[in-house]
Amino acid sequence: MISYSARMRKTYFTALFIAVGIIGWIASGLLEEGAAPVPQTISAKNAQQRAQSEDQPLTSVRVMTSYAVEQNRLTSVRGQTTNERSVLVQSQVGGLVLQRRVERGGVVRQGDVLCEISVEDRDANLKEALAGLAQTKLDLNGAKQLAAKGLQSDAVIAGAEARMAAAEAVVQRRRLEKSRLKITAPFAGVVEDTHMEVGQFVTPGASCVTLVDLDPMLLIGEVSEQHLAGLKPGLLVSATLSNGDVVAGKLRFVAHVAAPGTRTYAIEALVDNPDFSIASGMTAALSISVEQVKVHQVTPALLVLDDEGRSGVRGITADQLVTFYPVELISEDNDGIWVSGLPDVVDLIVVGQQTVVAGEQVDAQQASNSTLKGSRG
Repeated sequence: MISYSARMRKTYFTALFIAVGIIGWIASGLLEEGAAPVPQTISAKNAQQRAQSEDQPLTSVRVMTSYAVEQNRLTSVRGQTTNERSVLVQSQVGGLVLQRRVERGGVVRQGDVLCEISVEDRDANLKEALAGLAQTKLDLNGAKQLAAKGLQSDAVIAGAEARMAAAEAVVQRRRLEKSRLKITAPFAGVVEDTHMEVGQFVTPGASCVTLVDLDPMLLIGEVSEQHLAGLKPGLLVSATLSNGDVVAGKLRFVAHVAAPGTRTYAIEALVDNPDFSIASGMTAALSISVEQVKVHQVTPALLVLDDEGRSGVRGITADQLVTFYPVELISEDNDGIWVSGLPDVVDLIVVGQQTVVAGEQVDAQQASNSTLKGSRG
């Protein structure tokens, strides 16, 4: 018979063995949890991603094939119309105003008489000058005849010639003064204001009228340094005036020095205005045709932003991979916007562009006309 004390010792050893085993099992689990995981290789990650992508269906999108067309790239400028010149037409002689033949708003041609000064004694002065010229001619002829006979010196001949030249100058001045009695228009234009009245005594330099030249008309504006590139004289310019009229002309001047206050550059364009229908001082929206670019027409709903904040559209490659195309807005109309920066032929995502990212492979199907109309809405 085993003694009671021997049985107790065996029980204690068994319990101790079990306790040691439990503690070892728990410790091994904690060590395994604290151990650093084995890093996964790049090839393993790619394999895992491919396996996950194969398990998921491709995103379905609708695409439209777009073809590039050539269009003018326009620079828009706010400006106004202004007359090229405005002149105070003045009298070159003094006297009483005999008549003024024009009124404010009158249209005149070059050479038309505007105001007329009275003749007064100018006819008599011219007659006197002509008589003096005739006398000097007789004196010169007589001196030459005497000189031919050896009875006159060369000095006398030279004096007679000088007196005749002076007499001719007096006659010329008298005739010129008489021709200036009629004040004429130096160019075709519109009478903006009148300054002389009939019976008024005027002195040389007195103003007859203010004459405004309206043909050609100037379109003026200012552009920032960002829009200065490509601008040069000779480019086509169209302008929409404040009354709705659209006119066309050519760029004449582009400033090379910026205005100190605004840091902008002045531009001028010339527009034909033969009937003077364009008034000076009208607000105008200028569009300058800078260059020919290839553009695509898209609906604004297709525009998205990439991670860098650039505006563009999403399309697909031949392998049906999504790609992002940054674009530049060229113009807009009622049917959409015209953008540059795309290939000549490109498949654009028109449905689902917001749910895919660049580099993603998709299931692309051609969009129907009804789908396109829905995307524009």
